[in-house]
Amino acid sequence: MKRKILYTASTYSHLSSFHRPYLAEFRRLGWQVDVACGGAEMELSEADRVIHLPFVKRMTAPANFRAVRILHRQLAQEKYDLVSTHTSLASFFTRLAVQGLRQRPLVVNMVHGYLFDDNTNRLKQSVLYGAERITAPVTDLLLTMNAWDTQFAQTHHLGKQVAEIPGIGVQFERLTPPQGADRSMLRGEWGFSSDAFLLIYAAEFSARKNQAMLIQAMPQLPDRVGLLLPGEGALRQACIDLARQLGVSDRVVFPGQVREMGPWYATADCAVSASRSEGLPFNIMEAMYLGLPVIASAVKGHVDLIRQEKTGLLFPFQNGEAFVKAVETLLERPAFAAQLGQKGAQAVEPYRLSAVLPQVMDHYHTLAGTAQTLALSP
Repeated sequence: MKRKILYTASTYSHLSSFHRPYLAEFRRLGWQVDVACGGAEMELSEADRVIHLPFVKRMTAPANFRAVRILHRQLAQEKYDLVSTHTSLASFFTRLAVQGLRQRPLVVNMVHGYLFDDNTNRLKQSVLYGAERITAPVTDLLLTMNAWDTQFAQTHHLGKQVAEIPGIGVQFERLTPPQGADRSMLRGEWGFSSDAFLLIYAAEFSARKNQAMLIQAMPQLPDRVGLLLPGEGALRQACIDLARQLGVSDRVVFPGQVREMGPWYATADCAVSASRSEGLPFNIMEAMYLGLPVIASAVKGHVDLIRQEKTGLLFPFQNGEAFVKAVETLLERPAFAAQLGQKGAQAVEPYRLSAVLPQVMDHYHTLAGTAQTLALSP
């Protein structure tokens, strides 16, 4: 009989951005692959069936409990062998639906980064931790991506088994840098001269991603330093307004959502991040692969990827002065910046999709009790 797996996430875009190779691999191995997710609908051709869920990014929203009922019916009807759940919101409500089943599937919760850490206020941390404690009894395997999350999950017994994986793998080959002429053309389009030093931070605009700190640091940096902030999100307009208030609008670019990041990374001189916490961030790994030096906050996820002054520079979270000094260091020492970029490119090779996918699939199949030979789809 064909084995069945259900993938769940808060949004279609999450599954589309990160899990399509895994959906395809399960299908290649003969599994029935269903997905259930919310948000704006997108095509997921690797799935046999797509179930739309009315998820709302607020834990107490009634729509999320409607999603639980939909999931409960789907789980009871299909009797899946495995459930693989992703994103904090979906993983909590998916596991609530599993708890109500008489005969339940094995559950894998992949933690792309707990949305709490030592910098999180106590109330938020207790709420999010409480959600994990409630659903721990039906979490057969917890997959983490950084040392902090692994230690926390093991200490607090948030899964029957806890295993750390090197992310979910990055398809680096998709990042096609432009030729020199394209680099100059893009800089001209954005109003930057050829000698400008461009920082880039591709991320959703949110309090956790903390773009505001970078914008606040811009007046302390030389005029030739520019900041590229691709992405959308609830705080994007507030950041645009902040740049205007600080008089740096001509040096900060807000291009919105960008599909092909390769040209943007290749046109920049340095990747930066001011995030409060991360899982194992794609934006940093992509920038490192393309040889950009990286300056990032010394938080979980970043410290797992970056060795201080070896493969990048780290600064204390929310310390704008230390961030400015790090940028000035690279401005003054271009050879050092190039060295960081070269070492960083070597350091992220183990995070390539072709290296990571077999490791992750092995965890799934070991849990499911299968003994299939794993191979990448051609």
